[in-house]
Amino acid sequence: MIIKRVLNNNTIISANSKGIDVLLMGRGIAFGKKKGSTVDMEQVEKTFLLRDKDTQNKFTELLINVPMAHIMVSEKIINFGKIKLGKNLNEIIYVNLTDHIHSAIERYQEGIILKNPLRWDIARFYADEYAVGEKALEIIRKDLGVAFEIDEAAFIATHFVNAELDRKDDVAYEIAEITKAIEEIIKLHYHTEFDEDSLDYYRFITHVKFFAQRLLTGEHYDDEDAELLETLKRKYVTEYDCALKIRDYVLQQFEYELSSTELLYLTAHIRRITKNL
Repeated sequence: MIIKRVLNNNTIISANSKGIDVLLMGRGIAFGKKKGSTVDMEQVEKTFLLRDKDTQNKFTELLINVPMAHIMVSEKIINFGKIKLGKNLNEIIYVNLTDHIHSAIERYQEGIILKNPLRWDIARFYADEYAVGEKALEIIRKDLGVAFEIDEAAFIATHFVNAELDRKDDVAYEIAEITKAIEEIIKLHYHTEFDEDSLDYYRFITHVKFFAQRLLTGEHYDDEDAELLETLKRKYVTEYDCALKIRDYVLQQFEYELSSTELLYLTAHIRRITKNL
């Protein structure tokens, strides 16, 4: 491989056999090298091939200022997350998570500790991603000697949520806040708490998270269930009244009008989660 650009002593940009730019990393790999030089492949420790050009440009810019150790740790965490979650992740996580970990370490070294007000909600609504965040703290502590507060696990978890949703912006917090608000409406309506370990609760939270995602993107279900909704609201009066409170909250906060199909699903899920009260 021939060097196209030297970023720092540890990072270069080359091109593979198909002409696609590849980021190559290794300690001292670029020492004394310049554009047009041959790459010593024995020095290559990590290879990054990012297919999205905009993501690659952002990651390249990041590599100039971020220590190699932080990049290696971020990649290790992402690889663990891919295995743990078993889902496709948007490439932007290489930029966002690396930048976050680097910035968090700098803050930690300056004695600035940020609390995450949604930590418990993220742990409840995104249990698998939060587990990745907890593992990330373990990796960071072992590899970099930095012992973050547990709140950092939730911050890291949201990067995986956003990458799963194939979004480059941060919607995980907004989804968690909407989910929490809807859950609170139901709790107040029934004056109760829920069994958060139950399958019905899991199904309910899953539905509400997807609903919140549609809400934030302005997507609607097709309005095709008006007749069935009429049947359901006569049969489940209390549940439907609760669904209407959620409809009013959504309309007031987001100017989003729930379709009959969305009201139908909400009523059905509320029935399922409250049937044993």
